[in-house]
Amino acid sequence: MTHIKIIKNDGEHKQALTRLEFLMDLNPAENSSEDDELGVLALLIERYEQEYFPMDAPTPIEAIKFRMDQQGLNQKDLVPYVGSASKVSEVLNGKRPLSINMIRKLSSGLGIPTDILIQDPLQKTAHNCEIDWQAFPLSEMCKRGYFEGFSGTINELKEYAAEKVSHFLSMVPSGFSLQPTLLRSSAHLRSSDKETDEYALWAWQIRVLQKAQEEQLPSQYQQGSVTHEFMQKLAQLSWSKQGPLLAKEYLNRNGIHLIIEPHLPKTYLDGAVCLNAIGSPVIAMTLRYDRLDNFWFTLMHELAHIQLHLDGSDTWFIDDLDAESSDIKEKEADAAAQIAFIPSGVWLSRQPYDSATIESLSRELNISPSVIAGRLRHELGDHSLFGRSFRNKVRSCF
Repeated sequence: MTHIKIIKNDGEHKQALTRLEFLMDLNPAENSSEDDELGVLALLIERYEQEYFPMDAPTPIEAIKFRMDQQGLNQKDLVPYVGSASKVSEVLNGKRPLSINMIRKLSSGLGIPTDILIQDPLQKTAHNCEIDWQAFPLSEMCKRGYFEGFSGTINELKEYAAEKVSHFLSMVPSGFSLQPTLLRSSAHLRSSDKETDEYALWAWQIRVLQKAQEEQLPSQYQQGSVTHEFMQKLAQLSWSKQGPLLAKEYLNRNGIHLIIEPHLPKTYLDGAVCLNAIGSPVIAMTLRYDRLDNFWFTLMHELAHIQLHLDGSDTWFIDDLDAESSDIKEKEADAAAQIAFIPSGVWLSRQPYDSATIESLSRELNISPSVIAGRLRHELGDHSLFGRSFRNKVRSCF
């Protein structure tokens, strides 16, 4: 057998091809030295060509058309996989992308490997995730502009739910890790007996992180900067009619995001707090109750979690403050929020009982009388107290 070596360049490749043709013309006997040389030479040529002249994989549309030719299919035969004759035409003409739903049906029905039909990296991620894409509140998310640039119908959104939602999730670094099955082991969820829509909660969390990601803060958060004194100073901003906006400005100057994002249906949220990808605290509030006292207590509750419990991990604290909680961390946050406004000794010895004493105590502590009235209503379980007095709204501030 002629000396054979690995092919390293085009010249050696041409020589090997010439030798291969010569050997093939000889039609050597099986197991002869020429036959062995022919086999080895063919392998070396194949290896070189795979490395230096790789064949492009077929596009999804080329693969579909090839299988149609193989099986003698026409466009009508693709309707069960794609949805309608017009959609089939659009797909085959490159005017409509294949959805994950279409791909799965085509792969199962026509035997085309999914790795040929799926060539977009994000689409591959969506395909490999065990996520019920239809479980997201797609219609409400669309109304709120969660899917930037999408202007189609709700049926089109459902068809491309995997693609649209996976893109939405990928817009923040931790998007896929907030999946409900993963979040249950790492989040503190204060909730009532009402059944929470976990997919709606997931979408809300992503939206909050998106907004925080888009917000440029004037300074970096310094761990340990949220103290009782810090919270007291913030509480005194409640005296101003512009208090909520001043609070946001104050927090932003200290490297803390304050994001307002209304809750999605069946989430029953007042607020939440977490750290974003660069370690800045993110306080999120829903303002589901348009009351100033609810705003301030929720804000202080989430700040207390930063002060006491947010230890640099990726843990979320998610709060429905209507729910009674036996969790020690929630009790600590409630207590810290209360004393940021009113010292315990003052509340025990001078608890107000009417409008005049509320006004007097609010002036002394330099806090909003609505906060004091709200605490009294909550503790006495009577939300009709003081009629229409001390019921300032908050949503209009944002």
